[in-house]
Amino acid sequence: QLQLVESGGGLVQPGGSLRLSCAASGDALDRFAVAWFRQAPGKEHEGVSCISSNPATTTHADSVKGRFTISRDNAKNTVYLQMNSLEPEDTGLYYCAAANRCGAWISALTMTLYYRGQGTQVAVSS
Repeated sequence: QLQLVESGGGLVQPGGSLRLSCAASGDALDRFAVAWFRQAPGKEHEGVSCISSNPATTTHADSVKGRFTISRDNAKNTVYLQMNSLEPEDTGLYYCAAANRCGAWISALTMTLYYRGQGTQVAVSS
């Protein structure tokens, strides 16, 4: 069974950067598409970015396009989310999920989510 562990969250000032990691164990992560979601207090879960299995094509929500980059290192069984030009609106709990595919809309409504991690907290504040 695949297990996912996120890391790399923290407190950052607006305009700053963070790199989140989603490390997998128990199975090969490259068998799956991997998506990052976030949930801010009082808000719905939002799909942020997704990377397909093979080829490793990427999809990003409009709210993060040009600022976030998703990538995978199959040798390390890890997917990364590089977040630049962070804004207070990016604050939330970020978690990764292994899925069957990346939907055009990154959502549990268009994708089958098999596994997810517990998440890592990101806070953007001055």
